[in-house]
Amino acid sequence: MADPNNTIAFQGAPGANSDMACRAVYPEMETRPCNAFEDAFEAVTSARAKYAMIPIDNSVAGRVADIHHLMPHSGLYIIGEHYQRVNHQLLAVPGTTINDITHVHSHIHALNQCRKLIRELGVQPVVHADTAGAARDIAEWSDKTQAALSSSLAAGLYGLETLRDEAEDAAHNTTRFVIMSREPHVPSQGSTEMVTTFVFRVRNVPASLYKALGGFATNGVNMTKLESYVDEDFVAAQFYADVEGHPEDMLLKLALEELQFFTHEVRILGTYPAHPFRLAIANGNRKG
Repeated sequence: MADPNNTIAFQGAPGANSDMACRAVYPEMETRPCNAFEDAFEAVTSARAKYAMIPIDNSVAGRVADIHHLMPHSGLYIIGEHYQRVNHQLLAVPGTTINDITHVHSHIHALNQCRKLIRELGVQPVVHADTAGAARDIAEWSDKTQAALSSSLAAGLYGLETLRDEAEDAAHNTTRFVIMSREPHVPSQGSTEMVTTFVFRVRNVPASLYKALGGFATNGVNMTKLESYVDEDFVAAQFYADVEGHPEDMLLKLALEELQFFTHEVRILGTYPAHPFRLAIANGNRKG
């Protein structure tokens, strides 16, 4: 039985892109597949896993549905981020040729990211709960007319052949993950480049969001992400934000203090090191 303190949970079947992200960041840890994101969160809160690897954004498909709503209620903290290049492969049972395929199965995001290939082959896309689960089903069915869009890891796990590598439309296809833990792991101020993630609710008055964000502008704090979703009564909105910096940095501290004045709830979900992928993009933008 796997040691919970050496286990990282993810949503999906073994071989999913989240599984690959877990192995990339924590190659020494056991991975724990979960049917739903809530199950991955619960594995950590119940101490059956130390961390959870959760996808939140994709450079092609946009934000992952429901995650920004689920994370604030999970009781967990973000302790890191990881950017994973997504390489979809067209997988089928051994002996299958391209001309045999009539249907291709995968998660809706993967199907949308491989539209050109699907049109080229003239096959019918079929939505599946996740990419690796689709590969597992293809292996179990042993039907040469059925294929899956999944990962190289899934191909190896389920004994499938790769008929087309790099099946995605966009070469920049990348998913951002966050690593969740029961306890916050806040690096010391100034030790490295930081990202702070928080949620807040604005007061239901005119220009409340404009006023709430004013402190970040006047203090020169770079906000790299802002997402909104309404409450159950469609009255007020909750916002999810990423900013550069540590809460003890003077300028970010002032911006957060001003934010408090125009909101009735601010909660920091985590402060963690900026991933090298993020830093490379930021440096490229500054040079441009």
